[in-house]
Amino acid sequence: MKKLVRMICLMLMLALLPLPAAAEDSAPSIRVLLRRLELTDRADLILDGVYTAAVNGDTVMAFPRGSQVVVQIREGQLYLFYEGMSLKLGSGVRFIRNASDTQQSDGLRFAKDGNFYPGDLSLTISGGALRPVLTLSVEDYLLGVVPYEMSNSFPLEALKAQAVCARTYALAHVDKSSDYDVVDTTNDQVFKGVDLTDTNAIRAVRETAGVVGAYKGKLANCYYSASNGGQTELVQNVWSGGGDWGYYAMTDDPYDLENPESVVLKARLPKEGSQSAALTEVLAEAIGSRMAKEGFGSGSDCLRIDSITDVKLGSPKHGKNSKLMTQLTLTFTWSGRNQLSSAPLPTTEDTEISLFSTPSPVPVITPAPAGATEQPTPQPTATPTPKPVYSPFRKVKEPATVTLDIFPNLIRALDLSVYGADNEILTVKETDTHFVLESRRYGHGVGMSQRGAQWMAFRYGKNFREILSFYYPGMELRQVAAGEAILPTAQPQLANSPEPPATPTPRPTLMPVSTDNLPAGAYLASVEGIADNSSLNLRQEPNTASPVLMRLYRHQQLIVLESCEDPAWVRVKTDVAEGYVMASFLAPAE
Repeated sequence: MKKLVRMICLMLMLALLPLPAAAEDSAPSIRVLLRRLELTDRADLILDGVYTAAVNGDTVMAFPRGSQVVVQIREGQLYLFYEGMSLKLGSGVRFIRNASDTQQSDGLRFAKDGNFYPGDLSLTISGGALRPVLTLSVEDYLLGVVPYEMSNSFPLEALKAQAVCARTYALAHVDKSSDYDVVDTTNDQVFKGVDLTDTNAIRAVRETAGVVGAYKGKLANCYYSASNGGQTELVQNVWSGGGDWGYYAMTDDPYDLENPESVVLKARLPKEGSQSAALTEVLAEAIGSRMAKEGFGSGSDCLRIDSITDVKLGSPKHGKNSKLMTQLTLTFTWSGRNQLSSAPLPTTEDTEISLFSTPSPVPVITPAPAGATEQPTPQPTATPTPKPVYSPFRKVKEPATVTLDIFPNLIRALDLSVYGADNEILTVKETDTHFVLESRRYGHGVGMSQRGAQWMAFRYGKNFREILSFYYPGMELRQVAAGEAILPTAQPQLANSPEPPATPTPRPTLMPVSTDNLPAGAYLASVEGIADNSSLNLRQEPNTASPVLMRLYRHQQLIVLESCEDPAWVRVKTDVAEGYVMASFLAPAE
């Protein structure tokens, strides 16, 4: 009863006080659609601040700090439950912070020990489920973006560069025609609420407060990706549609190339001896007509690669300065053969019977007793498939030279697909015994490389301004001051593109996985058992009822740490997250 009286008094006091006017120096607000929470018909809220609940602009209830509130859909309407009371809300409710200011210390949580969401929360019904939209300062929003789009462990100056890019992107996507501006997934920028232990990222946001990128008086589009593979890409080479992209350039990036944490996949082609079955199959298809001309059978079973004498890359995709090669030329010596027949199956005449062997007993058929159920009829044993018989291999005097398209088949046959976007940068190195192909680029490669920024700050001591100047050479930095109108933004017209609209964070945006010093028993795997347009849930615990930490997309690499008590689940990690996935959707990586 005392709690109820205090609550009613607080509600009356707050109803009599006007909400504080926004401070002149307050940062612009961003509305975030919280899809990552995957709310269904219920939201359990912990109010870490003084809040009021409003319906259609009218205050209906007030809550002191620490209140635990449940909002649930019942019969198509929202109901609020608090301290044994229930209140019908109708089609929507807004939880409004009522502190003397809107500092980050006031917010809410969706779980007892969950991350902190510093803002006002609107809950409505959409498709029979709760639709949560959080309104908060863009600066507070960045506290929940920067440590997940990059990593709190990155150098401070790299995190500052990330903060400027993320702030610019968010403000450029303010959409007054919609009830939200951005979503909290990789479709815009990953936002998971604020974890106050991410002190490095929080400092980076605070020390760059209000700094944005601009070009010709408008907010820039600061695209970025995890790793560009050693060269930045141009916007127009990735997405169609108009736009003035004068602040981008195709530039060699030694910082990304030098960073030992940039993802590099390698394929070693021995100069002498047989090749992988996948490569042999590709080459057999490429020289099929010559194999027939030489009188050999078709297919990889009739081809043997004896040696590789030369490997060259060529046909740059975007002009002579582009390092994105689209063709690979192989010169090799080879042998071929024919399939003669199929080996005969063994017969009773072919079976050798030993005088000392014990013959198999003849089965005794016992009539079933009266009333017994009928036993199933034994199924016939499957007939084994005959094995083919081949002629010996015959060496061909003249070597073969073939030029192959790298994308999409060859790069997968060589297990060199880093990101699955068919835009990897390949290089070739020759040793005494091998040709070594190396594949780089994780993401679209446009704008800032997160791995490059990391290395610029860590190894070379570059500050965030120098990092941004390198990746956006025509962009200037401006300060979004109090009361100043947000710069107008010309959004790129990408409607004619078959690709999804360009975003600063490609799908997926998970950081590359560092494979140095793997724990004992751990191994590298990738997400393969899903469709390209689907995703795999990374969960907090090994069961389908556990909260989803993030979505993993096809070809995402993971370090498998251990199997669980339930063998259907394994514990995995990336550079920025750790959790559980179903093992059936993973495939071991080479």
